[in-house]
Amino acid sequence: MTIRVDVNAPVSFGRFPLGERKLITFDSGTFEGPDLRGTVAKGGVDWQLVMPDGTLEIRAHYALHTDDGDSIEVVSEGVRTAPPEVMERLAAGEHVDASEYYFRTHIRLSTNSERHDRLNRILGVAWGERTPVGVAIHAYEVL
Repeated sequence: MTIRVDVNAPVSFGRFPLGERKLITFDSGTFEGPDLRGTVAKGGVDWQLVMPDGTLEIRAHYALHTDDGDSIEVVSEGVRTAPPEVMERLAAGEHVDASEYYFRTHIRLSTNSERHDRLNRILGVAWGERTPVGVAIHAYEVL
């Protein structure tokens, strides 16, 4: 499935021993995949650690609401890294082709929906890309 998330501006919590901590809240979004589609709930968060070399450690936690009325919890962790000049362009909000940086996560889903119960027992991997207003996460079930 592809999850498109519109995000708010990052809030910095300052420098910590391993790097700068940032909180990015989710404003809205959509998702679509086989047998699933709907919206991203407002209020999700991504706690990021910006390491000294610019690499981002991603820890996102948010909810999806399906068009058929179910809710799905998403926990996604991973990294985004690139050469310094590419990271600067991303930080400036420029469009950068996803082939110029490494953005990968692993994803766990949880739901109380009987219809989508199988999601509770799968692991997903994803590649991501920055968009003008947020991110797009292209997730795949590990078979």
